[in-house]
Amino acid sequence: MKNDYLERILKARVYDVAVESPLELAPALSKRLGNRLLLKREDLQAVFSFKLRGAYNKMAALPKKRLAKGVIAASAGNHAQGVALAAQRLGCRAVIVMPVTTPRIKVDAVAARGAEVVLQGDSYDDAYRHALGLKRRRGLAFVHPYDDPEVIAGQGTIGVEILRQHPGALDAIFVPVGGGGLISGIAAYVKQVRPSIKIIGVEPVDADAMKKSLDSGRRVRLDHVGLFADGVAVKEVGRETFRLCRQYVDEMVLVDTDEMCAAIKDVFEDTRVVLEPAGALSIAGAKAWVARHGVRGKTLVAVASGANTNFDRLRFIAEEAELGEHREAVLAVTIPERPGSFRKFCATLGPRNVTEFNYRIADSELAQVFVGVETQGRPQTAKLVKNLRRHGLKTLDLSDNEMAKTHVRHMVGGRAPARDELLYRFEFPERPGALMRFLDSMRGGWNISLFHYRNHGADYGRVLVGMQVPKAEMPQFRAFLRKLGYPCVDETRNPAYRLFLA
Repeated sequence: MKNDYLERILKARVYDVAVESPLELAPALSKRLGNRLLLKREDLQAVFSFKLRGAYNKMAALPKKRLAKGVIAASAGNHAQGVALAAQRLGCRAVIVMPVTTPRIKVDAVAARGAEVVLQGDSYDDAYRHALGLKRRRGLAFVHPYDDPEVIAGQGTIGVEILRQHPGALDAIFVPVGGGGLISGIAAYVKQVRPSIKIIGVEPVDADAMKKSLDSGRRVRLDHVGLFADGVAVKEVGRETFRLCRQYVDEMVLVDTDEMCAAIKDVFEDTRVVLEPAGALSIAGAKAWVARHGVRGKTLVAVASGANTNFDRLRFIAEEAELGEHREAVLAVTIPERPGSFRKFCATLGPRNVTEFNYRIADSELAQVFVGVETQGRPQTAKLVKNLRRHGLKTLDLSDNEMAKTHVRHMVGGRAPARDELLYRFEFPERPGALMRFLDSMRGGWNISLFHYRNHGADYGRVLVGMQVPKAEMPQFRAFLRKLGYPCVDETRNPAYRLFLA
């Protein structure tokens, strides 16, 4: 199979359902980056994602008798819609197993194309296991989202189009990476036709299965994955995709949630289209790569892979975008608790827009102020912090503090004398019973001393929980966390907690 991908990709049947998506200049972003950045607009496909290419190519290659029995897939979104559309065009039955946490809009979109939707489990892994069981019992053909040569070849047609649409000098192609199907297909074609072009994969920092695997020389399975970019939230990459990436991928870049949100805003300003987080991943990666290497005057392509965004998510994306571009600084400032201090503080800030200001009296001597301020980048933030400190105001930059940005900024308002308090940040699946499972798993004597939850329109909830756990019961507490199985972070020593909530 090593050398036949070029032929597989050139023979791939995708254009019964896909269009040749445009390769468009992002003018404003190109000017800011000092490089020519082109966007491969896969968000303009019928299902607003590239996934229909691989799904259709796989299904169209099935023997007619096998196709007639129907197909099955496991997916939380874009692959599901691709399989459903392909089944509709090919006139066959499709069963899609989706996690119970899948937003209703995605479930309805799949059902609207005539597929049978089965809701099972909290995660993709749960849905995948259930789908394999149904495949055996019902005799259906399984359509894998990424680890299949025909799926990989279908996605590889994007590489064919990029080189045809831009025959001139091209320095690098940035590709979002989840299980690896998209980058494997593009790389397998581009590296055999124009090997000088760099293929650079982009992953979220909290879902970096491919980078860890390439660094280790073997497939690495992650214990937990961040779910913000749900389209690439994969714990383990595929066998075949890993083999191809080891052979063809030049580099991997990691980006965080703030950087993805900033990239969504960047693309919106150039195209007036709102990409999904995974869809903007490659743009965020291109920006990070340019900043890291200081390159100028290059021609770069970023694959805008999808635009299936929940409307409810836009509020969170807008909030985080300014932080991702470093156009907002989040600061904790200590000022004297006396008349005139607030005025002096504002005067020290100077003629800047204050985006947020949170304060409640808690001490007769000192006041802790949580403030958001518009800035023009990290150097200006550092200069502002230095100026505040020079004026005798103790200042802590919280711009990269995830707990402060997600929870504390909405909670400033008082402290409680809670003994033995532990503070943990959890990701709860957005489904009925998630909170009760948490409470039922807790030891009876542990009191909940703090709880903050805010809906971000995602498949999961970000929850901050304070629990009073005696030191002697820490072994039981650690066992509770293991049994619960929800992704979590210990924030007990977080300075934002110490300043505003403890």
